[in-house]
Amino acid sequence: MIYEIPIDPVPKPRMVASDRYKKRPIVEKYWAFKKWFLLLCNRRGLTDLPASIGITFIMAMPESWSEKKKKNYYGSPHQQRPDLDNLVKAVKDCLCKDDSHIWRYTYMEKKWGREGKIIIEF
Repeated sequence: MIYEIPIDPVPKPRMVASDRYKKRPIVEKYWAFKKWFLLLCNRRGLTDLPASIGITFIMAMPESWSEKKKKNYYGSPHQQRPDLDNLVKAVKDCLCKDDSHIWRYTYMEKKWGREGKIIIEF
């Protein structure tokens, strides 16, 4: 099964105790992402992750880039922030109450694309 979720990926931030009363922008962005991501996943019938998955994160190219640069980077590896492991943590946090059952990632990758999305395959 392949699920394509049309949303810009957001990494899971490191939470601190003061996030309960002092709202940092990155934490607010993550909570908004989580709410929207869950809604999109539920509409597609994806409510939990299986034990073996593959995840691809398509990172949207900046609007300021020229068409030539966008063509050159399309589909190439995204080798800058956010980190791949924090993106995976965000997805697992959204879809799993306990992620200890996941024993294998067939692949994890992040690439440049025209629009942001998350592709989950199992």
